[in-house]
Amino acid sequence: MILTSVILGWLLLVLLNVPIGIAMIMVSMGYFYHSGLGLSFATQRMVDGLNSFPMLAVPLFILAAAILNSAGITNHLFGFARALVGRFTGGLGHVNVLASLFFSGMSGSAIADAGGLGKMEIEAMRKAGYDDEFAGSVTAASSMIGPLVPPSITMVLYGVISNTSIGKLFLGGIVPGFLCALSLMIMVYVIARKRNYPRDAVTPVREVGSLFIKSLPALMTPVVIVGGIFSGYFSPTEAAAITVLYAILIDLMFYRELTVRRLWDAIYDTTLTASSIATIIAGVGLLSWVMAREQAPQQIAQFFLSIADNKLTFLIAVNILIFVLGAVIESLVILLIVVPTLIPVAMGFGVDPVHFGIVVVLNLMISILTPPMGMALFVVAQVGEIPFQKLARAILPWLIPPLAVLVLVCTFPILATGLPSLLD
Repeated sequence: MILTSVILGWLLLVLLNVPIGIAMIMVSMGYFYHSGLGLSFATQRMVDGLNSFPMLAVPLFILAAAILNSAGITNHLFGFARALVGRFTGGLGHVNVLASLFFSGMSGSAIADAGGLGKMEIEAMRKAGYDDEFAGSVTAASSMIGPLVPPSITMVLYGVISNTSIGKLFLGGIVPGFLCALSLMIMVYVIARKRNYPRDAVTPVREVGSLFIKSLPALMTPVVIVGGIFSGYFSPTEAAAITVLYAILIDLMFYRELTVRRLWDAIYDTTLTASSIATIIAGVGLLSWVMAREQAPQQIAQFFLSIADNKLTFLIAVNILIFVLGAVIESLVILLIVVPTLIPVAMGFGVDPVHFGIVVVLNLMISILTPPMGMALFVVAQVGEIPFQKLARAILPWLIPPLAVLVLVCTFPILATGLPSLLD
């Protein structure tokens, strides 16, 4: 009864537009006060929740993405993607997906993708005659690729809470990430052919080569990150710091568009975003302790054991749970509160921790597209100046491609574990 009151209190505060992290801290403090545990203990729990060396990778990857955006590197990636696939039916839709795949190798964030590339992509599609609903939908849908292809902020967080190799998670997301890109491009082709959308003229090979050379330093970012981790030169957390330095270095050597003012703006935006995430993590640290004290993990485990009798039925149940929660709760909260209670159950069913991590991350990325709480929808609606209601309706068919990939990954674990197994 107490736990139910805490959860309902948190949901009420969220509905009253109290920030999610602050709401978690408020209801947890109320629990601590009511239980007579003392607020000083609660403060210590908040500090412990943030005291993690791997967690430092989160603000650093956010900063790297902000620097890459501020330096105008996204323009070069967009131009190269347009030269490669703009010639096909629905050209700029394919460009949108491919540019997101390129940028995902540098940012590790769906929101950074939607905010960084989104405005430029939507404006280009509008000028070419695409309607706002299509342009906004493909922009939001393609942004989900970001956390699947290394580096990935979401995978870093999952690796921390599950004690799973972050390097293996990075490798595990590559095939599902490319499958998502391919399925979205198939969707673009089908819709574009039906609506007779335009396509670009064929770009000369010499121009494609020139654009590739200009984009190559940026495209090498994931190679530097993954190569450095698996060669033993640096850890995933150190890789995040290297990514920041690499972003600044390639601008100084090749692009020369990053001014002091733009760098300051990137640092400022990173501070705001990282502070918001840190507040949620601190709140999660408190609320997780409350849930553990009230034996919520044991109750959740018993529930899943009662409805699932094998690995596949368990994964189906988990996917349904995350999909439903993702429509009303922010994905970061689901990852940090719900997923830790499911990991021991998954291990009990013999699910590989890397496979489970990729399934969870893929499902969480689908949740950022599901109204009414889809964060990517809010970002795209804002940067593209598209009414949220129109975008929320238009995005529904675009859930089919990633859901199809999710089914494949659940059914065939080798899609997630194949590359990581090469390291064993």
